[in-house]
Amino acid sequence: MSYQQSKYQLLKSLEQDAKLTQRQLSSELGMSLGKVNYCLKNLVNKGFVKVNNFKNNKNKRQYAYLLTSKGIEEKTKLTIEFLKTKTQEYEVLKEEVERIMSK
Repeated sequence: MSYQQSKYQLLKSLEQDAKLTQRQLSSELGMSLGKVNYCLKNLVNKGFVKVNNFKNNKNKRQYAYLLTSKGIEEKTKLTIEFLKTKTQEYEVLKEEVERIMSK
């Protein structure tokens, strides 16, 4: 999975549930915990994600990863790129199937 795909998947997952832990994201997305951590730090540094700590939670290590307006904009751009890529892949496969079927 490329960095762009990883970034898209993380932004998409966090938009749906900001309280997911890095371990949950790792499991859900099939990424290593280290890759999730690296990508999240990058997203935070770029201003796409804001990290909040649950102040009233006994587990002080639990965070909420909130998409910023900049993060929502980036996710939208990545969604468009993702759809373009998948449409192109579909067209290539469709042509190949048509070519095989016409034999």
